[in-house]
Formats: sequence, structure tokens, C-alpha cells
Amino acid sequence: MTRPWNFSAGPSVMPLQVLQQAAAEMTDWQGSGMSVMEMSHRGKQFMHIRDQAEADLRTLLGVPDDYAVLFLQGGATGENAILPLNLIGRNGANKADYIVSGAWSEKSAKEARKYGDAAVVATSASEAVIDGRHQAPYTWFPDAGQWQVRPDTAYVHFCSNETIGGVEFTQWPDLAAVGAPGVPLVVDASSHILSRPIDFSKAAVVYAGAQKNAGPAGVTLLIIRRDLIGHALPTCPSAFDYANVEKNDSMYNTPPTYAIYMAGLVFKWLLAQGGVEAIEQENIRKAQALYQYIDGSGFYQNRVHPDVRSRMNVPFFLVDESLNAEFLAQADAAGLLQLKGHKSVGGMRASIYNAMPFEGVQALITFMKEFERRHG
Repeated sequence: MTRPWNFSAGPSVMPLQVLQQAAAEMTDWQGSGMSVMEMSHRGKQFMHIRDQAEADLRTLLGVPDDYAVLFLQGGATGENAILPLNLIGRNGANKADYIVSGAWSEKSAKEARKYGDAAVVATSASEAVIDGRHQAPYTWFPDAGQWQVRPDTAYVHFCSNETIGGVEFTQWPDLAAVGAPGVPLVVDASSHILSRPIDFSKAAVVYAGAQKNAGPAGVTLLIIRRDLIGHALPTCPSAFDYANVEKNDSMYNTPPTYAIYMAGLVFKWLLAQGGVEAIEQENIRKAQALYQYIDGSGFYQNRVHPDVRSRMNVPFFLVDESLNAEFLAQADAAGLLQLKGHKSVGGMRASIYNAMPFEGVQALITFMKEFERRHG
């Protein structure tokens, strides 16, 4: 059977080789006689799987030794609460600063307000004129030089890739350079983790739901500087206290074993592709091809400022939106799946994560050209 091209924003397409290996090992993992689903999380087989997954993730991202790697549950949405429960009280001020650049960072800030003084210190929620271009809300990113970071805040949080709006912030700031020396930078990198290198000299905490680039839904990756562990609020549930999770190698309670196994297979696949540096070049090639076609067409448009366009999530709109339903129906029939934009913004969205090959993007462009030819 010919597989269609899956442009879902998440859970998203996974490498075919990973799915095939998982299928081959489903009932018997490497001669153990057990599926990974059946293994004790404290048995030697799964301990090997977990340890190897952490080692490969460290290799892929160059994670420094003074950072812990944790496998958590609850997704990035769960981290919106777990993070302040662990960090907002670390210096006694119960303050955290949030950069709001789209729907996901807006949700993060709202959740954090339950646990302390979570202030929005920069936002793109309003219209703006940038480089002579009129920008709608959440189609641009607040310049780091304008962030009003409070000196006694526990951390600064931002979402580096807004999946819904298609905004990606690639130049993570040195907070000392914007007047906030010593303040940890926390990054929700859910929808572009492992698509590009990470500079850990700037980020103290990076977290990501796995279901975009790192595996199936069910496990959340957390990379955190070790000195930030051990400051949980008294109300933090024990299973979500980073100190407990680190001390027990992400197994304070039963972890999402199969999701960790699948993530480990994805890490192996990425290493075989040449690592994060190599996959970044392929992601650049895919995104440039799609944006170049959209920009050259009078039939489609992308509304995000060019400086902050996401390589992973490409929202686009038909100038004549009465054709939306027909576009989606014909795309689906052509094997181009899940292109409908998020309900909050409408239009279309092509999510072209690591596992989407260049051929899939080419197939989408070919279809878009033909649809434009028939209806333009």
C-alpha cells in the first residue's frame, strides 16, 4: 500500500523505518520473548532501553553534563503547571515572567498564574508594523531587547515555535544582554525539538512533548540545569517533583515505557541521518521550497513575518477562502492528509517535521500548483 503524506501538527508523521522496527519487535523485543509494553520498567531490558534513549538524546543535542534529562508524563500542557510548581518559588519571590507569542505561550502563562505572580512581560498579541509590513496579532515575535524582565523573577518562559500560528523564534537571547543576568531562560520547544541544534549556554530549561519530532504522544522530554532542581513548592505532587524524578532516573512512578522506547528508536534514526545538524539542513530545504512557492503565488498567502516563519509549521491561506473545503477534499483524495488549519485561525497548515521527506513537500507543492491552475 502506498502511504499518504501526513501533514498533521501532532501526533505527527513518524519515520517509516522506526514504525517498521517497532512492528518487527512488537511481540518479541530482541529475543526477550516480551513486547516492550509487557516489560517491568525496573527490569534490565527496559533499563537498557531508557539509558540508551537518554544517551542518544544527549549526543544528538550536545546536552552538557550539568543538565539532567528527564522523561515525564502529561505532555507540554502538563508542564505548564509542573514547571511553576518546581521553579516559581526557587528564590522566594514567587514570580515568573512569560513571553506570549501565540496560543501555546498564552496557555502557559495562564496556567502559571495559579501558582504565583506570572506576568506577561512581552507579547505579540496586538497588531504591529515591522519593516514596513502590517502584521496581525501572533504573526510576529517580540524583540528580546523590549522584554521587561523583572530582576527578582524566578525564570523567563517562552515558546520557541508556535505550532498554531507558525511563528518560530530561532535566536534565543542571552538574558544578561537584555538586563536580566542570572535569570534562567525556560523554553517550550515542543514543536521543533531535534530539528536544529540548541545552545544550552542560553537555555536553562528546555521541554518538549514528544509527538512532533521525538516520538509518539505520552512522554515529555525535559532538559534542566541541575542547580534548578530541588525547589518545588510544598503543594507539588511527589510524582511531578523534579528532584524525585531525577533521583529515580525518571522512574519515581511507572513511566510511559512504550513511548520512551519509540522515542529511543527515533533518536537512533536521527543519528543515522547525520544528527541534528544534518536534519536541520533538510528542514531548511523543505521550508524554503514551500515558502518560495507560496510567496510567488497570488493564489495563496502566508501571513507570518518572514524573519520568524516556522520551518516546522507552515500556515497558509487561499485568497478566495470559499475554496477551502474543496481544497481540503481534493488534497485528501490525492493522499495529502490533515492540512486543515487550527480552528482558531482557519486556513491551511502543513506541518513538515523531521520525518516528512522532501518528496512529501514536493507532492504538496505540485498539488497546490494544479489546484491554482484549475481555480485561479
